[in-house]
Amino acid sequence: MTPLVSVITPAWNAALTLDATIASVAAQSLPDWEMLIADDGSTDATPAIAAAWAARDPRVRPLPGPGHAGPAAARNRAIRAARGRFLAFLDADDRWRPEKLARQLAFMEAAGSPFSFTAYAREDATGRALGIVRAPARVDYAGLLRGNVIGCLTAVYDTSHFGKVEMPPLPLRQDYALWLALLRGGEARGLDEVLADYRVGGAATLSGSKLRAARGTWAVLRREGLPLPRTLWCFAHYATAGLRRRAQDREGARG
Repeated sequence: MTPLVSVITPAWNAALTLDATIASVAAQSLPDWEMLIADDGSTDATPAIAAAWAARDPRVRPLPGPGHAGPAAARNRAIRAARGRFLAFLDADDRWRPEKLARQLAFMEAAGSPFSFTAYAREDATGRALGIVRAPARVDYAGLLRGNVIGCLTAVYDTSHFGKVEMPPLPLRQDYALWLALLRGGEARGLDEVLADYRVGGAATLSGSKLRAARGTWAVLRREGLPLPRTLWCFAHYATAGLRRRAQDREGARG
């Protein structure tokens, strides 16, 4: 009874959003999945919500943690426990559209690709639409250095090709570092269909999160061992893309 897909979900104090996240996986038209909810030392109702879902759907697998160790450690516990051929990623405040897994796995088979991602919608904490992040047809290592176009909530990779590759133990942008590791010598294929919904954090923490994200991206680029001039060039591309996205968010909020 090995599932085809293992859904990797870290969860820390996610009681307000986790139920909807799990429900979006339970609603998938492709039923051959397991969802590993790696609790990261939550102090709210997160573990109870995961346990209630597991009691009525054995495909949901709560993974209690030893304490708050951060999203990379939580995701990696889930990766190690995963039984599926394909690993898919979904954070505890995001959601999938019902055809997400079916459409994406069919796309991967048709394209002969072991690593794929899709377009997704962005919304604010109240559910107001902010815009769409499109998926380019393909991206390789050099292209991804210029900016992370792979939304974590859309990424799927095939362990029969890569094996189980864990996220580096970084405080931020662990997903970006993992995608770069997977793309050494290959490419990811993008399905430009909106198959997921990404929830942007509240305005109260937005400025701080932008600065932290920038520092995290810089750390990932430096970790790749690039010469400083190329690191600066790649970081400039990242910053420019971020400015465009913020402008789109403002337009979406006004709309």
